[in-house]
Amino acid sequence: MNKLVNLSFIAALSLQACGGGGGGSAPASSVATPPPGFESPHPDTWQTQSAADAGFNAAALSDAFDYAMQDGTFTQAALVIRNGKLIEEQYRGIAEGEINTLTSLGSYPGDQDPAFWIEAYGTRDSASLMTSWSTAKSFTSLLMGMAIEKGFITSTDQLASDFITEWQADDRINITIEQLLDMRSGLVPVCFLPSTGDLGECANQGDAAAGGNIVFYPDQMSGCINRDLAVDGGAYPWDSDGVYRAGEFLYSNCDTQILGEILFRATGQDPGTFAQAELFDPINMTAYWWRDNVESGQSNGNYLTYCCLDATPRDFAKFGYLMHLGGIELESGTQYGSYVTEVLAMDSFYDKQFWSFCAEQDGSGNCVNRVIHTSGFDGQFIVMDFKHNLIIVRASLYEVFLNHSDDRKMFLIPGSVATSNWLGSVPRAMAIQAPTTFSIAEFHARVVSAISQ
Repeated sequence: MNKLVNLSFIAALSLQACGGGGGGSAPASSVATPPPGFESPHPDTWQTQSAADAGFNAAALSDAFDYAMQDGTFTQAALVIRNGKLIEEQYRGIAEGEINTLTSLGSYPGDQDPAFWIEAYGTRDSASLMTSWSTAKSFTSLLMGMAIEKGFITSTDQLASDFITEWQADDRINITIEQLLDMRSGLVPVCFLPSTGDLGECANQGDAAAGGNIVFYPDQMSGCINRDLAVDGGAYPWDSDGVYRAGEFLYSNCDTQILGEILFRATGQDPGTFAQAELFDPINMTAYWWRDNVESGQSNGNYLTYCCLDATPRDFAKFGYLMHLGGIELESGTQYGSYVTEVLAMDSFYDKQFWSFCAEQDGSGNCVNRVIHTSGFDGQFIVMDFKHNLIIVRASLYEVFLNHSDDRKMFLIPGSVATSNWLGSVPRAMAIQAPTTFSIAEFHARVVSAISQ
Protein backbone atom coordinates (compact mmCIF):
# COMPACT_ATOMS: atom_id res chain seq x y z
CA MET A 1 0.00 0.00 0.00
CA ASN A 2 1.25 3.53 -0.70
CA LYS A 3 1.73 5.07 2.68
CA LEU A 4 1.23 8.72 3.47
CA VAL A 5 4.81 9.94 3.49
CA ASN A 6 5.89 13.10 5.18
CA LEU A 7 8.98 14.49 3.50
CA SER A 8 11.23 17.01 5.18
CA PHE A 9 13.73 18.78 3.01
CA ILE A 10 17.14 19.86 4.22
CA ALA A 11 18.46 22.96 2.55
CA ALA A 12 22.15 22.89 1.71
CA LEU A 13 23.64 26.11 2.94
CA SER A 14 26.87 27.40 1.44
CA LEU A 15 28.93 29.10 4.12
CA GLN A 16 31.30 31.71 2.82
CA ALA A 17 33.97 33.44 4.87
CA CYS A 18 34.00 37.13 4.11
CA GLY A 19 37.66 38.11 3.59
CA GLY A 20 38.74 41.26 5.40
CA GLY A 21 41.91 43.17 5.82
CA GLY A 22 44.34 42.82 8.63
CA GLY A 23 44.02 39.04 8.98
CA GLY A 24 40.90 39.31 11.18
CA SER A 25 38.83 36.17 11.76
CA ALA A 26 35.66 35.58 9.77
CA PRO A 27 32.39 36.34 11.61
CA ALA A 28 30.37 33.35 12.79
CA SER A 29 27.75 32.26 10.31
CA SER A 30 24.17 31.72 11.49
CA VAL A 31 22.43 28.61 10.16
CA ALA A 32 18.67 28.88 9.65
CA THR A 33 16.79 25.94 11.17
CA PRO A 34 14.13 24.68 8.74
CA PRO A 35 10.64 24.23 10.15
CA PRO A 36 9.84 20.68 11.27
CA GLY A 37 8.17 18.47 8.70
CA PHE A 38 4.50 17.59 9.11
CA GLU A 39 3.95 14.49 11.21
CA SER A 40 0.63 12.78 10.61
CA PRO A 41 -1.34 11.88 13.74
CA HIS A 42 -2.75 8.87 11.87
CA PRO A 43 -0.54 6.03 13.05
CA ASP A 44 1.18 3.60 10.76
CA THR A 45 1.92 1.40 13.77
CA TRP A 46 0.00 1.96 16.98
CA GLN A 47 1.97 3.15 19.98
CA THR A 48 1.25 1.01 23.02
CA GLN A 49 0.62 1.96 26.64
CA SER A 50 0.08 -0.10 29.76
CA ALA A 51 -3.42 -0.38 31.18
CA ALA A 52 -2.33 1.33 34.40
CA ASP A 53 -0.72 4.27 32.59
CA ALA A 54 -3.86 4.66 30.46
CA GLY A 55 -6.03 4.97 33.56
CA PHE A 56 -7.39 1.42 33.76
CA ASN A 57 -7.58 -1.06 36.54
CA ALA A 58 -5.55 -3.77 34.82
CA ALA A 59 -7.38 -6.67 36.49
CA ALA A 60 -10.80 -5.25 35.59
CA LEU A 61 -9.74 -4.69 31.98
CA SER A 62 -8.47 -8.26 31.85
CA ASP A 63 -11.87 -9.43 33.09
CA ALA A 64 -13.55 -7.47 30.29
CA PHE A 65 -11.40 -9.25 27.73
CA ASP A 66 -12.12 -12.59 29.36
CA TYR A 67 -15.79 -11.87 28.69
CA ALA A 68 -15.15 -10.93 25.04
CA MET A 69 -12.89 -13.89 24.26
CA GLN A 70 -14.72 -16.66 26.08
CA ASP A 71 -15.70 -19.87 24.32
CA GLY A 72 -19.13 -19.38 22.77
CA THR A 73 -18.61 -15.79 21.61
CA PHE A 74 -16.93 -16.77 18.34
CA THR A 75 -14.60 -13.81 18.89
CA GLN A 76 -11.41 -13.72 16.83
CA ALA A 77 -10.13 -10.32 17.93
CA ALA A 78 -10.79 -7.59 20.46
CA LEU A 79 -8.75 -4.47 21.06
CA VAL A 80 -9.00 -1.26 23.06
CA ILE A 81 -7.38 2.06 22.20
CA ARG A 82 -7.47 5.04 24.52
CA ASN A 83 -6.13 8.52 23.79
CA GLY A 84 -4.65 7.24 20.55
CA LYS A 85 -2.63 4.41 22.10
CA LEU A 86 -3.16 0.67 21.94
CA ILE A 87 -3.87 -0.51 25.47
CA GLU A 88 -4.88 -4.14 25.09
CA GLU A 89 -5.51 -6.60 22.26
CA GLN A 90 -6.25 -10.29 22.21
CA TYR A 91 -6.63 -12.80 19.39
CA ARG A 92 -7.60 -16.45 19.20
CA GLY A 93 -8.68 -19.20 16.85
CA ILE A 94 -11.79 -21.29 17.18
CA ALA A 95 -12.52 -22.74 20.63
CA GLU A 96 -13.45 -26.33 21.41
CA GLY A 97 -16.99 -25.57 22.49
CA GLU A 98 -17.56 -23.56 19.33
CA ILE A 99 -16.39 -26.46 17.19
CA ASN A 100 -18.82 -28.75 18.98
CA THR A 101 -21.67 -26.30 18.43
CA LEU A 102 -20.94 -25.84 14.75
CA THR A 103 -20.55 -29.52 13.99
CA SER A 104 -23.77 -30.34 15.82
CA LEU A 105 -25.77 -27.68 13.95
CA GLY A 106 -24.11 -27.97 10.54
CA SER A 107 -26.32 -28.96 7.60
CA TYR A 108 -23.61 -30.13 5.23
CA PRO A 109 -21.11 -32.99 5.60
CA GLY A 110 -18.17 -30.57 5.65
CA ASP A 111 -19.75 -28.56 8.48
CA GLN A 112 -20.04 -31.69 10.57
CA ASP A 113 -16.31 -32.45 10.40
CA PRO A 114 -14.34 -30.87 13.28
CA ALA A 115 -11.19 -30.96 11.13
CA PHE A 116 -12.73 -28.43 8.73
CA TRP A 117 -13.24 -25.85 11.47
CA ILE A 118 -9.82 -26.44 13.01
CA GLU A 119 -8.05 -26.13 9.66
CA ALA A 120 -9.97 -23.06 8.49
CA TYR A 121 -10.27 -21.18 11.79
CA GLY A 122 -7.17 -22.16 13.76
CA THR A 123 -4.61 -19.80 15.26
CA ARG A 124 -5.22 -16.08 14.75
CA ASP A 125 -3.01 -13.07 15.59
CA SER A 126 -2.76 -9.32 14.96
CA ALA A 127 -1.88 -9.88 11.29
CA SER A 128 -5.01 -11.97 10.66
CA LEU A 129 -7.70 -10.27 8.61
CA MET A 130 -11.21 -9.64 9.83
CA THR A 131 -14.08 -8.75 7.54
CA SER A 132 -16.44 -5.84 7.90
CA TRP A 133 -19.77 -6.92 6.53
CA SER A 134 -21.95 -3.84 7.14
CA THR A 135 -19.25 -1.94 9.02
CA ALA A 136 -18.26 -0.97 5.46
CA LYS A 137 -21.45 1.09 5.22
CA SER A 138 -19.89 3.66 7.54
CA PHE A 139 -16.81 3.83 5.29
CA THR A 140 -19.08 4.47 2.31
CA SER A 141 -20.78 7.24 4.25
CA LEU A 142 -17.47 9.00 4.85
CA LEU A 143 -16.55 8.62 1.17
CA MET A 144 -19.79 10.44 0.32
CA GLY A 145 -18.74 13.24 2.67
CA MET A 146 -15.40 13.41 0.90
CA ALA A 147 -17.09 13.66 -2.50
CA ILE A 148 -19.21 16.52 -1.16
CA GLU A 149 -16.22 18.45 0.19
CA LYS A 150 -14.39 17.96 -3.10
CA GLY A 151 -17.35 19.38 -5.03
CA PHE A 152 -18.37 16.24 -6.89
CA ILE A 153 -21.70 16.25 -5.01
CA THR A 154 -23.49 19.39 -3.86
CA SER A 155 -24.76 18.12 -0.50
CA THR A 156 -26.62 15.20 1.03
CA ASP A 157 -29.81 17.03 0.04
CA GLN A 158 -28.97 16.60 -3.65
CA LEU A 159 -31.29 14.34 -5.60
CA ALA A 160 -29.91 10.86 -6.14
CA SER A 161 -31.52 10.92 -9.58
CA ASP A 162 -28.99 13.56 -10.67
CA PHE A 163 -26.64 10.57 -10.89
CA ILE A 164 -28.97 7.57 -11.02
CA THR A 165 -30.64 8.81 -14.18
CA GLU A 166 -32.71 5.63 -14.41
CA TRP A 167 -34.92 7.19 -11.71
CA GLN A 168 -35.71 10.41 -13.53
CA ALA A 169 -38.82 9.12 -15.31
CA ASP A 170 -40.92 8.32 -12.22
CA ASP A 171 -41.46 9.17 -8.55
CA ARG A 172 -37.99 7.92 -7.63
CA ILE A 173 -36.73 11.21 -9.04
CA ASN A 174 -37.34 12.86 -5.66
CA ILE A 175 -35.21 10.51 -3.51
CA THR A 176 -32.33 12.38 -1.89
CA ILE A 177 -28.86 11.16 -1.03
CA GLU A 178 -29.67 11.86 2.62
CA GLN A 179 -32.63 9.49 2.45
CA LEU A 180 -30.36 6.76 1.11
CA LEU A 181 -27.81 7.45 3.84
CA ASP A 182 -30.48 7.24 6.54
CA MET A 183 -32.19 4.14 5.08
CA ARG A 184 -35.41 6.07 4.50
CA SER A 185 -35.48 6.06 0.69
CA GLY A 186 -38.87 4.33 0.49
CA LEU A 187 -37.53 1.84 -2.03
CA VAL A 188 -38.71 -1.72 -1.48
CA PRO A 189 -36.18 -4.13 0.03
CA VAL A 190 -34.66 -6.56 -2.46
CA CYS A 191 -33.77 -10.20 -1.83
CA PHE A 192 -32.52 -13.17 -3.80
CA LEU A 193 -35.49 -15.32 -4.75
CA PRO A 194 -34.52 -19.01 -5.02
CA SER A 195 -37.73 -19.78 -6.91
CA THR A 196 -36.66 -17.61 -9.86
CA GLY A 197 -32.92 -17.27 -9.35
CA ASP A 198 -33.27 -13.49 -9.61
CA LEU A 199 -33.39 -10.49 -7.30
CA GLY A 200 -36.84 -9.26 -6.39
CA GLU A 201 -38.95 -7.73 -3.67
CA CYS A 202 -38.37 -9.51 -0.35
CA ALA A 203 -41.11 -11.96 0.59
CA ASN A 204 -40.74 -11.91 4.38
CA GLN A 205 -39.69 -9.76 7.32
CA GLY A 206 -36.65 -11.80 8.28
CA ASP A 207 -34.78 -11.40 4.99
CA ALA A 208 -35.78 -7.75 4.70
CA ALA A 209 -34.70 -6.89 8.26
CA ALA A 210 -31.20 -8.19 7.50
CA GLY A 211 -30.92 -5.73 4.63
CA GLY A 212 -31.92 -8.11 1.86
CA ASN A 213 -29.92 -11.24 0.99
CA ILE A 214 -28.63 -10.05 -2.38
CA VAL A 215 -25.25 -11.80 -2.00
CA PHE A 216 -26.21 -14.80 -4.15
CA TYR A 217 -26.76 -12.75 -7.32
CA PRO A 218 -23.86 -11.93 -9.69
CA ASP A 219 -24.98 -8.41 -10.67
CA GLN A 220 -26.07 -6.90 -7.39
CA MET A 221 -26.02 -3.31 -8.67
CA SER A 222 -28.67 -3.70 -11.35
CA GLY A 223 -31.10 -5.30 -8.91
CA CYS A 224 -30.58 -2.43 -6.47
CA ILE A 225 -31.19 0.25 -9.08
CA ASN A 226 -34.24 -1.41 -10.58
CA ARG A 227 -36.47 -1.23 -7.51
CA ASP A 228 -39.90 0.31 -7.03
CA LEU A 229 -41.01 2.77 -4.41
CA ALA A 230 -43.18 1.35 -1.66
CA VAL A 231 -46.68 2.79 -1.49
CA ASP A 232 -47.48 4.80 1.64
CA GLY A 233 -50.07 2.78 3.55
CA GLY A 234 -49.55 -0.29 1.41
CA ALA A 235 -49.54 -3.77 2.92
CA TYR A 236 -46.24 -5.60 2.51
CA PRO A 237 -45.08 -8.94 3.89
CA TRP A 238 -41.59 -7.56 4.50
CA ASP A 239 -42.70 -4.64 6.68
CA SER A 240 -42.33 -5.14 10.44
CA ASP A 241 -45.84 -3.79 10.99
CA GLY A 242 -47.29 -5.22 7.81
CA VAL A 243 -48.04 -1.72 6.51
CA TYR A 244 -45.43 0.66 5.10
CA ARG A 245 -45.45 4.33 6.11
CA ALA A 246 -43.58 6.96 4.09
CA GLY A 247 -40.28 7.88 5.68
CA GLU A 248 -40.08 4.63 7.63
CA PHE A 249 -36.64 3.26 8.48
CA LEU A 250 -35.97 0.25 6.24
CA TYR A 251 -32.51 -1.21 6.67
CA SER A 252 -31.34 -1.86 3.12
CA ASN A 253 -28.12 -3.17 1.62
CA CYS A 254 -29.29 -1.86 -1.72
CA ASP A 255 -29.55 1.73 -0.48
CA THR A 256 -25.84 1.68 0.37
CA GLN A 257 -24.95 -0.12 -2.86
CA ILE A 258 -26.63 2.75 -4.71
CA LEU A 259 -24.46 5.23 -2.78
CA GLY A 260 -21.42 3.47 -4.22
CA GLU A 261 -22.80 3.93 -7.74
CA ILE A 262 -23.49 7.60 -7.04
CA LEU A 263 -19.90 7.95 -5.90
CA PHE A 264 -18.72 6.28 -9.10
CA ARG A 265 -20.83 8.43 -11.42
CA ALA A 266 -20.06 11.65 -9.53
CA THR A 267 -16.28 11.27 -9.27
CA GLY A 268 -15.50 9.16 -12.31
CA GLN A 269 -13.59 6.78 -10.06
CA ASP A 270 -14.70 3.42 -8.78
CA PRO A 271 -15.23 3.38 -4.99
CA GLY A 272 -12.13 1.26 -4.41
CA THR A 273 -9.82 3.67 -6.22
CA PHE A 274 -11.41 6.71 -4.60
CA ALA A 275 -11.18 5.14 -1.14
CA GLN A 276 -7.54 4.17 -1.61
CA ALA A 277 -6.43 7.70 -2.44
CA GLU A 278 -8.72 9.69 -0.18
CA LEU A 279 -9.16 7.42 2.85
CA PHE A 280 -6.97 4.34 3.13
CA ASP A 281 -3.64 5.94 2.18
CA PRO A 282 -3.99 9.03 4.41
CA ILE A 283 -4.84 6.97 7.51
CA ASN A 284 -2.25 4.27 6.73
CA MET A 285 -4.84 1.55 6.32
CA THR A 286 -4.44 -1.55 4.18
CA ALA A 287 -7.83 -2.83 3.05
CA TYR A 288 -9.29 -5.16 0.44
CA TRP A 289 -12.77 -4.39 -0.87
CA TRP A 290 -14.94 -7.08 -2.48
CA ARG A 291 -16.92 -6.69 -5.72
CA ASP A 292 -19.87 -8.47 -7.22
CA ASN A 293 -19.34 -11.15 -9.86
CA VAL A 294 -19.76 -9.34 -13.17
CA GLU A 295 -17.03 -8.43 -15.64
CA SER A 296 -18.49 -5.01 -16.44
CA GLY A 297 -19.73 -2.54 -13.85
CA GLN A 298 -17.44 -0.08 -12.13
CA SER A 299 -14.16 -1.99 -12.40
CA ASN A 300 -14.42 -5.65 -13.39
CA GLY A 301 -17.37 -5.82 -11.04
CA ASN A 302 -19.22 -3.39 -8.82
CA TYR A 303 -17.73 -2.63 -5.43
CA LEU A 304 -19.95 -3.94 -2.64
CA THR A 305 -20.13 -0.67 -0.78
CA TYR A 306 -22.74 -2.05 1.62
CA CYS A 307 -20.28 -4.62 2.94
CA CYS A 308 -17.15 -6.65 2.56
CA LEU A 309 -13.96 -4.83 3.49
CA ASP A 310 -11.12 -7.03 4.73
CA ALA A 311 -8.40 -5.58 6.98
CA THR A 312 -6.70 -6.24 10.29
CA PRO A 313 -8.44 -5.12 13.49
CA ARG A 314 -5.61 -2.65 14.11
CA ASP A 315 -6.29 -1.05 10.74
CA PHE A 316 -10.05 -0.93 11.31
CA ALA A 317 -9.28 0.96 14.52
CA LYS A 318 -7.64 3.68 12.42
CA PHE A 319 -11.06 4.53 10.99
CA GLY A 320 -12.41 5.03 14.49
CA TYR A 321 -9.42 7.20 15.33
CA LEU A 322 -9.95 9.52 12.36
CA MET A 323 -13.47 10.07 13.70
CA HIS A 324 -11.96 10.94 17.10
CA LEU A 325 -9.60 13.38 15.39
CA GLY A 326 -12.57 15.04 13.69
CA GLY A 327 -11.44 14.25 10.16
CA ILE A 328 -8.31 13.35 8.25
CA GLU A 329 -5.31 15.42 9.30
CA LEU A 330 -3.11 16.44 6.40
CA GLU A 331 -0.32 19.00 6.17
CA SER A 332 -2.83 21.39 4.65
CA GLY A 333 -5.17 21.00 7.65
CA THR A 334 -8.17 18.96 8.72
CA GLN A 335 -10.12 17.51 5.83
CA TYR A 336 -13.78 16.42 5.86
CA GLY A 337 -14.35 17.86 9.33
CA SER A 338 -17.79 19.22 8.49
CA TYR A 339 -19.15 15.82 7.52
CA VAL A 340 -17.56 14.07 10.50
CA THR A 341 -19.10 16.70 12.79
CA GLU A 342 -22.53 15.98 11.31
CA VAL A 343 -22.11 12.27 11.98
CA LEU A 344 -20.92 12.81 15.54
CA ALA A 345 -23.93 15.02 16.28
CA MET A 346 -26.32 12.11 15.76
CA ASP A 347 -28.94 11.68 18.47
CA SER A 348 -30.87 8.72 17.10
CA PHE A 349 -30.10 5.03 16.79
CA TYR A 350 -29.13 5.36 13.10
CA ASP A 351 -27.88 8.26 11.02
CA LYS A 352 -25.73 8.46 7.88
CA GLN A 353 -24.85 4.75 7.98
CA PHE A 354 -23.66 4.84 11.60
CA TRP A 355 -25.34 3.30 14.66
CA SER A 356 -25.39 4.52 18.23
CA PHE A 357 -26.55 3.54 21.69
CA CYS A 358 -26.88 5.45 24.94
CA ALA A 359 -24.30 4.13 27.39
CA GLU A 360 -25.12 6.47 30.26
CA GLN A 361 -28.08 8.59 31.37
CA ASP A 362 -28.40 11.29 33.97
CA GLY A 363 -31.01 11.27 36.75
CA SER A 364 -33.59 12.77 34.41
CA GLY A 365 -33.20 10.10 31.78
CA ASN A 366 -31.17 12.26 29.40
CA CYS A 367 -28.36 10.54 27.53
CA VAL A 368 -24.98 11.85 28.67
CA ASN A 369 -22.84 9.41 26.70
CA ARG A 370 -24.02 8.47 23.25
CA VAL A 371 -21.63 5.88 21.83
CA ILE A 372 -21.34 5.80 18.05
CA HIS A 373 -20.38 2.61 16.31
CA THR A 374 -20.28 0.68 13.09
CA SER A 375 -21.97 -2.69 12.97
CA GLY A 376 -21.56 -5.72 10.74
CA PHE A 377 -23.10 -9.15 10.33
CA ASP A 378 -21.75 -11.72 12.80
CA GLY A 379 -20.65 -8.95 15.14
CA GLN A 380 -18.01 -6.75 13.50
CA PHE A 381 -17.78 -3.50 15.46
CA ILE A 382 -15.81 -0.27 15.63
CA VAL A 383 -16.97 1.52 18.77
CA MET A 384 -16.26 5.22 19.37
CA ASP A 385 -16.75 6.47 22.92
CA PHE A 386 -15.79 10.15 22.87
CA LYS A 387 -16.49 10.77 26.55
CA HIS A 388 -13.82 8.25 27.55
CA ASN A 389 -11.57 8.67 24.47
CA LEU A 390 -12.04 5.00 23.64
CA ILE A 391 -11.99 3.01 20.44
CA ILE A 392 -13.04 -0.63 20.71
CA VAL A 393 -12.81 -3.10 17.84
CA ARG A 394 -14.34 -6.56 17.98
CA ALA A 395 -14.37 -9.16 15.22
CA SER A 396 -15.81 -12.63 14.90
CA LEU A 397 -13.81 -15.55 13.52
CA TYR A 398 -13.11 -15.10 9.82
CA GLU A 399 -11.63 -17.03 6.92
CA VAL A 400 -11.53 -15.71 3.36
CA PHE A 401 -12.39 -18.39 0.82
CA LEU A 402 -11.05 -17.66 -2.69
CA ASN A 403 -11.76 -20.97 -4.36
CA HIS A 404 -13.57 -19.71 -7.46
CA SER A 405 -10.93 -17.12 -8.41
CA ASP A 406 -8.07 -15.17 -6.90
CA ASP A 407 -10.11 -11.95 -6.98
CA ARG A 408 -12.27 -10.82 -4.11
CA LYS A 409 -15.38 -11.15 -6.27
CA MET A 410 -18.33 -12.70 -4.49
CA PHE A 411 -19.39 -16.07 -5.86
CA LEU A 412 -21.27 -18.34 -3.49
CA ILE A 413 -22.38 -21.91 -4.04
CA PRO A 414 -24.49 -22.69 -0.95
CA GLY A 415 -22.97 -25.51 1.06
CA SER A 416 -19.74 -25.56 -0.94
CA VAL A 417 -17.05 -23.12 0.09
CA ALA A 418 -14.66 -25.41 -1.82
CA THR A 419 -16.01 -23.89 -5.06
CA SER A 420 -16.92 -20.41 -3.76
CA ASN A 421 -15.44 -16.99 -3.18
CA TRP A 422 -16.91 -16.14 0.17
CA LEU A 423 -16.50 -14.16 3.37
CA GLY A 424 -16.58 -16.99 5.87
CA SER A 425 -17.30 -15.24 9.14
CA VAL A 426 -18.58 -17.50 11.90
CA PRO A 427 -21.19 -18.58 12.63
CA ARG A 428 -24.02 -17.17 10.51
CA ALA A 429 -22.14 -16.40 7.31
CA MET A 430 -21.39 -20.12 7.26
CA ALA A 431 -25.17 -20.73 7.28
CA ILE A 432 -25.24 -21.96 10.88
CA GLN A 433 -27.62 -20.26 13.29
CA ALA A 434 -25.49 -20.81 16.37
CA PRO A 435 -26.16 -18.64 19.41
CA THR A 436 -23.46 -16.29 20.63
CA THR A 437 -22.90 -15.00 24.15
CA PHE A 438 -21.24 -11.76 23.00
CA SER A 439 -22.83 -8.30 23.35
CA ILE A 440 -20.99 -5.18 22.21
CA ALA A 441 -22.86 -3.03 24.73
CA GLU A 442 -21.82 -5.38 27.52
CA PHE A 443 -18.18 -5.45 26.41
CA HIS A 444 -18.14 -1.66 26.18
CA ALA A 445 -19.68 -1.35 29.65
CA ARG A 446 -17.06 -3.68 31.12
CA VAL A 447 -14.23 -1.74 29.50
CA VAL A 448 -15.60 1.56 30.80
CA SER A 449 -16.06 0.14 34.30
CA ALA A 450 -12.38 -0.76 34.26
CA ILE A 451 -11.39 2.88 33.93
CA SER A 452 -10.05 3.99 37.30
CA GLN A 453 -9.07 7.54 36.44
